[in-house]
Amino acid sequence: QVQLVESGGGLVQPGGSLTLSCTASYRGRIFSIRSMGWYRQAPGKQRELVAASIRSGRTDYADSVKGRFTISRDNDKNMWSLQMNNLKPEDTAVYYCNADRIATEETIILSTWGQGTQVTVSS
Repeated sequence: QVQLVESGGGLVQPGGSLTLSCTASYRGRIFSIRSMGWYRQAPGKQRELVAASIRSGRTDYADSVKGRFTISRDNDKNMWSLQMNNLKPEDTAVYYCNADRIATEETIILSTWGQGTQVTVSS
């Protein structure tokens, strides 16, 4: 089973910055991860895509975060990060990392999620 461990959430003032990180771990070897992404869910709202990095090089962003958030990935370390700048109160949510199509030495795992980390933007 692949586990995703997140770090970096917290409380920040409007206009501030935070960096979230996610690392995939497995008892054996991970050969590749097709999509590394971040989703968020605010109270009373559905979970939504924030940003995703595809192994091909493509990146996708929600319109609401374009120009403020940047996703990056390190394939050798099976790790990805979300740099969040100019944070706004509406960015407050639980952020989840996601990995799609994980190729391990034993099998291919279609999708897995991290446990979530709280980001609160407030003065």
